Amino acid sequence: MSRQYFGTDGIRGRTNQWPMTAELAMKVGMAAGRHFLRGSHRHRVVIGKDTRLSGYMVENALVAGFTAVGMDVVQFGPIPTPAVALLAHSMRADLGVMISASHNPYFDNGIKLFGPDGYKLSDEDELKIEALLDQDIPLAASQDIGRARRVEDARGRYIHAVKSSFPADLRLDGMKIVVDCANGAAYQVAPSALWELGAEVIAVGVAPNGTNINDGCGSTAPLLCQETVLSSGADIGIALDGDADRLIVVDEKGNIVDGDQIMALIAANWAREGTLRGGGLVATVMSNLGLERFLTGQGIGLERTKVGDRYVLERMREGGFNVGGEQSGHMILSDHATTGDGTIAALQVLAALVRSGKPASEVLHQFDAVPQLLKNVRFAGGRPLEHDEVKRVIAQVEAELAGAGRLVIRPSGTEPVIRVMAEGDREEQVRDVVERICAAVEKVAG
Repeated sequence: MSRQYFGTDGIRGRTNQWPMTAELAMKVGMAAGRHFLRGSHRHRVVIGKDTRLSGYMVENALVAGFTAVGMDVVQFGPIPTPAVALLAHSMRADLGVMISASHNPYFDNGIKLFGPDGYKLSDEDELKIEALLDQDIPLAASQDIGRARRVEDARGRYIHAVKSSFPADLRLDGMKIVVDCANGAAYQVAPSALWELGAEVIAVGVAPNGTNINDGCGSTAPLLCQETVLSSGADIGIALDGDADRLIVVDEKGNIVDGDQIMALIAANWAREGTLRGGGLVATVMSNLGLERFLTGQGIGLERTKVGDRYVLERMREGGFNVGGEQSGHMILSDHATTGDGTIAALQVLAALVRSGKPASEVLHQFDAVPQLLKNVRFAGGRPLEHDEVKRVIAQVEAELAGAGRLVIRPSGTEPVIRVMAEGDREEQVRDVVERICAAVEKVAG
């Protein structure tokens, strides 16, 4: 059965355009609520959101849908995605919902669903909910309609959980930290957690107005964090995205540290401490070849998955890994969270900094990344990657890169685009092979 609404990370789109409408949001609440009405207990769903203007509309529509089928609703207000996952499990809820479009602009929004175990829903559950969206869903009897209420201490509960992931014998006293919250869901919790651990906190991106989420700030626009680190003389900068499940770090010199370097640091530290499980870490096909070489030198394995944090997490759970993530900054540390958590990952980085007593630029530079180039080729239709001429060029390039580089070619799952990525030891060769493949795709695609 093909997916009509759910993508790799829930339902997402431009607000007030199908499918991200109040009408569908209410139907999602009804369908998901109905699907999770299991057993004779009083059923409960918890709902969090980021700071988008449309969050009010989507939230109210979801509440209407859930209560209409007999589910009680607990509303948290603005709170990170990993907080929803955590609290869905700790509050014994049947379902958790996060209203967010992550790192997208304010005019987009999305609905992410978590099961009672705090993990994102399986493909099977999502497909069953999709099937219900096209049906008449039975409503609860008048006396069984659900109730809704707000919980005011949700942020405090999450801050406590985040701080519990930081080593008990360490403090952040004397450390000046810039934290950029992208005017998003972590604008209160991330600065508070760092301050409570003793840091001097310089917070930016903490004045949400409904339309400025991810706007020139956060992990996808780290220039603000870089400039603030340099102008304030901070020891380190932490940049989160709109729903705070991504992390990008800036060292004291203003250099950006991506997810590959962060994973390398955490995995190497945990391996030395004897706490790394699974024999290595899980990353995607987009992670740099330099990371793979570094891990091999440390005796640490690397397993790669398709792009998307849900695929990383699936492999982590199958193989018993406790460290995984993406170059883009999704960090999944399963000892502490059931989904990506930028703040928890940041605390692991800070713990390494405190223990070393060295500047961030020394601690965070674990390996030299090899030259990597990604280009997108738009096509009008058909399957250009199955064309004989494109296959011939790809085979030729793979032979040239053998042992000295890597090639990843994949169609986008959301738009008519072929993504061509190559990496290798020689930048000019990387640039040449990407251009040749792109030219071949363009020629056959029209």
